[in-house]
Amino acid sequence: MSNEFKNYINGEWVSGAETRPNINPSDTSDVIGHYAQADAAQTEAAIDAAQAAFGGWAFSTPQQRFDVLDQVGNEILARREEIGRLLSREEGKTLPEGMGETHRAAMIFKYFAAEALRLGGETLASVRPGVSVDVLRQPVGVVGLIAPWNFPIAIPAWKIAPALAYGNTVVFKPAELVPGCAWTIAEILSRTSLPKGVFNLVMGAGSQVGAALVDSPKVKALSFTGSVATGRRIIAACAARQAKVQAEMGGKNPVIILDDADLNVAVNATVQSAFFSTGQRCTASSRILVTEGIHDRFVEAVVAKLQTLKVDHALKAGTDIGPVVDQRQLDQNLRYVDIAQKEGGRLAFGGDVVERETRGFYQRPALITDTRNDMTISREEVFGPVANVIRVRDYDEALALANDTEFGLSAGLCTTSLKHAAHFKLHAQAGMVMINLPTAGVDYHVPFGGSKGSSYGPREQGSYAREFYTTVKTAYTFPG
Repeated sequence: MSNEFKNYINGEWVSGAETRPNINPSDTSDVIGHYAQADAAQTEAAIDAAQAAFGGWAFSTPQQRFDVLDQVGNEILARREEIGRLLSREEGKTLPEGMGETHRAAMIFKYFAAEALRLGGETLASVRPGVSVDVLRQPVGVVGLIAPWNFPIAIPAWKIAPALAYGNTVVFKPAELVPGCAWTIAEILSRTSLPKGVFNLVMGAGSQVGAALVDSPKVKALSFTGSVATGRRIIAACAARQAKVQAEMGGKNPVIILDDADLNVAVNATVQSAFFSTGQRCTASSRILVTEGIHDRFVEAVVAKLQTLKVDHALKAGTDIGPVVDQRQLDQNLRYVDIAQKEGGRLAFGGDVVERETRGFYQRPALITDTRNDMTISREEVFGPVANVIRVRDYDEALALANDTEFGLSAGLCTTSLKHAAHFKLHAQAGMVMINLPTAGVDYHVPFGGSKGSSYGPREQGSYAREFYTTVKTAYTFPG
């Protein structure tokens, strides 16, 4: 097949037993390509290649690692529009969003190129005379990386780049829905000076590729981003064989709007984080807690804002919100909108399927009011352009309801009160807190992660990534 995109194993491009089409959610007649599907045997071959390459790469110089990662970052930057267009075609983000994510991925690679030069340890004095103590950071070994479909290049970047920067070897499984950007990263890496086997791409089903990575005793650490159910199974499996594991899972992120909030700031922050990128972000604001004094004006202003937004083909100029990623996700979104209404919520805007020039998975953003925090729509992650409003008396009630969830990824507050802002930063039960900003949107050089059921293990991104991708060794020396 002329447009087959192969797996990359031990420095070679390898066909799979079958291929899977990569479908454009803005236009289901547009097949981006056919991508090879690895099975368990091919995954094991990739793991073996990574294990064989580990000794050499683990003791490579910081300059070697810098050169590889900086080259990747530079090429992604140079091809930002091309790769951003590919991202928008396969995932459904608007072109500006696709290009923005591509730029972020490039900067992540360049950041970790510099981190490769900065990795250090400590030299301490021993309590025993004449003895010195060195605390060393060393790579973990073969690392399995499993990425989700909603950020096809940024999340792979923030897993691959630190893994390589700190001297690990990689077996990377992208999401089945969006293999295009992952393949592009692999193709760029294949043209660097990276030794064969250090990086391996295995596209395929979780039941084959994912299971092989999770169960292999040769995989010393596994980083996963995806659903709560899958994440919990992976955590249990890795713990059983004492492998290092990092999991980023779900969110049911609250944003609180207080009476003293700047209405324009509150509306823009909420609409951006709840509905842009089609709401398909684990950091999206899906629960909006609004105090009584501003509630009606806020809802009216949000509805007015939503009426101005254009839902259309991701690559079309002027599109604000692209399609949902596939039919399964669209059906799930519609089901939650229906459940919310049956439980007493009022559909204040949207939530319906819309038709456009091309056949795709288009849904107007849904705003549901008159909801409570014990309703299904407030408890379960929808992962689409669906948000619900809960009326509250005051800040204290809002904070209590905001924290009343099994998740704890991101939380927001819109207020002009420094008192409430300071209190919220300390008492919001979330790994990331935003004041007068969207709950979605984190810089590439700072830690990313949550609390409670949202995250497990060390943080991703920034210098904190070293906690997962390295292990600490304590070495004593007595010169004799």
